[in-house]
Amino acid sequence: MIIDMPSTTTSKVNAKIVELRQTGGAVALGRVLTLVIVTDDGEKTEEAVEAANEASREHPCRVIVVARGARKAAPRLDAQIRVGGDAGASEVVVLRLYGELADHGDTCVIPLLLPDSPVVAWWPSESPQVPAEDPIGTLAHRRITDAATDKNPIKALEHRRGSYSDGDSDLAWTRLTSWRAYLAAALDLPPYEKITAATVTGEADSPSTDLLAAWLATYLKIPVRRAKGTAPGINAVTLQRRSGAVELVRPDGKVGTLEQPGQPSRRVALSRRSVTDCLVEELRRLDPDEVYEATLKGLDKITRGRAATPAKTPKPATRRPAKAK
Repeated sequence: MIIDMPSTTTSKVNAKIVELRQTGGAVALGRVLTLVIVTDDGEKTEEAVEAANEASREHPCRVIVVARGARKAAPRLDAQIRVGGDAGASEVVVLRLYGELADHGDTCVIPLLLPDSPVVAWWPSESPQVPAEDPIGTLAHRRITDAATDKNPIKALEHRRGSYSDGDSDLAWTRLTSWRAYLAAALDLPPYEKITAATVTGEADSPSTDLLAAWLATYLKIPVRRAKGTAPGINAVTLQRRSGAVELVRPDGKVGTLEQPGQPSRRVALSRRSVTDCLVEELRRLDPDEVYEATLKGLDKITRGRAATPAKTPKPATRRPAKAK
């Protein structure tokens, strides 16, 4: 069910939610948090709502979408309430803000927050320079950004590093979970040798590639080279050790191949994660992510260079026939 409320107020929206709850016969609601999505009004809004609806099936919540419209328009609040099949396992409130109201979404969000429950803020596209100081960010226990959607993803990571506060997270980091798990599992197999160096290859503007390189440099305390690849996202990771290299390669963005000395080559599921999968994982924890914080601080430990190219096989020397005397 979708109910449109043009030119309305937050008090009327709240009253309508209560009315729907009473007429629908719901006595108790098992909402565990409030998810506030901040975005500009447009196609991205519906994509974010769809991802939130899917995530709500594991984390029942109230979803409040702050969709900022034209700043030059007259101040106006258009609301839309979605319940039932149009809201997954949640209730969705879409607030479209126009004029001066577009820059004051926090005043519209506060009356709609679930009482005594945590608040998570998510910027699916462009995010504030300092999420913790953003008016909506100050309301949240957890603040989720996505450096990959910024105009300059690598520069966005540097901003995250300088502005980090407990509760900050980024989907560029969440996309690394499978890579980190496979690499950690590979090092749990014999031979148990120290890793001496590493190379992480990925797309030039892939923030996840930078974060993976920084994670290895921080926790293995080794020199890590960040190389440019040709395929989207992360392409490969090579860990050097005395008996031979551990290599995890993903050329097609779907299936990876893990190779290491003394072990058979293995194909592993390593497809690029969807926004929904990443959002579901992020909502599983509300405490500070200390590993993410340490990884951000380790971004200055990586070095940059070209991807290694296979050595050319030298051509056999040929002797010219001797001239007849």
